[in-house]
Amino acid sequence: MVAIYNLLPLAGQITIRTASGSDLPALEWNGEYSHFRLLYQDIYHSSLRGEAIMWLADLPGIGVIGQLFVQLTSGREELADGSHRAYIYGFRVQTYYRGQGIGTQMLAIAEADLRQRGYGIVSLNVARDNQQARQLYERHGYRVVSAEPGRWTYLDEFGNRRQVIEPAWRMEKVISVKENVSVWLD
Repeated sequence: MVAIYNLLPLAGQITIRTASGSDLPALEWNGEYSHFRLLYQDIYHSSLRGEAIMWLADLPGIGVIGQLFVQLTSGREELADGSHRAYIYGFRVQTYYRGQGIGTQMLAIAEADLRQRGYGIVSLNVARDNQQARQLYERHGYRVVSAEPGRWTYLDEFGNRRQVIEPAWRMEKVISVKENVSVWLD
């Protein structure tokens, strides 16, 4: 499924859409994130299996200026369980384009898509020292539910394992309440 949404900031030029395989090099942002090359490939393959979604903000003539990834399934069911909980990560907008509502629109589109898929809770982690991002999430209804150690590993573009230690706050938002209907049989 390829979804495309046009935004009004920047004179309606930005398109928010799901990624294709040809977008993967653009996610490296001219080398700034080339160390995530293999990770991006893994996420893309997960999206092909229906386990993840890769949202992009695309500005014609410039390219990818924002990204937001959604994990639908995970080994950690408190993050993503494949039916009710989804996990947002890898969410960024290039510095020059921040403050223009692009991140807000990306978040709204991802949440609307998850609601349509039947998900009720979205979780994400935000670095404890990223107060600006935390405030963005809080403005959009996310609440801190726990502290996370923020330890994870990935293979860089050369196949070397890298460890990340980024203490974070786990935040959650209820985006849809499924009614619990009980049927009593006599």
